[in-house]
Amino acid sequence: MTTFDKREEGFEKKFALDEEQKFKAEARRNKLLGLWAAEKLGLTGDAANAYAKEVVAANFEAAAGNDVLHKVLKDLTAKGQAVTERDIRAKMEELMALAAAQVKAGP
Repeated sequence: MTTFDKREEGFEKKFALDEEQKFKAEARRNKLLGLWAAEKLGLTGDAANAYAKEVVAANFEAAAGNDVLHKVLKDLTAKGQAVTERDIRAKMEELMALAAAQVKAGP
């Protein structure tokens, strides 16, 4: 194996690790968002955890990428919560930073 091949393999492994951490951080962010929204909806315990799982699952419903945001926005506004898409996007950004730090820190 040449030096170039070893270097290429190293870049491929780094890319794969980065993508895996990104996926895990997004899933964790979605769970944290689900728990935040559940609290606003008055859900606690198992109901809050079940709702958080629904939010995580919403991410896999379509390729558009905004499924989580739209689910949470729809659910909160349906219950009379005064939130905007901008509010939820801001919360998602805040939680993404937290989730990324948690993923890097390990299980």
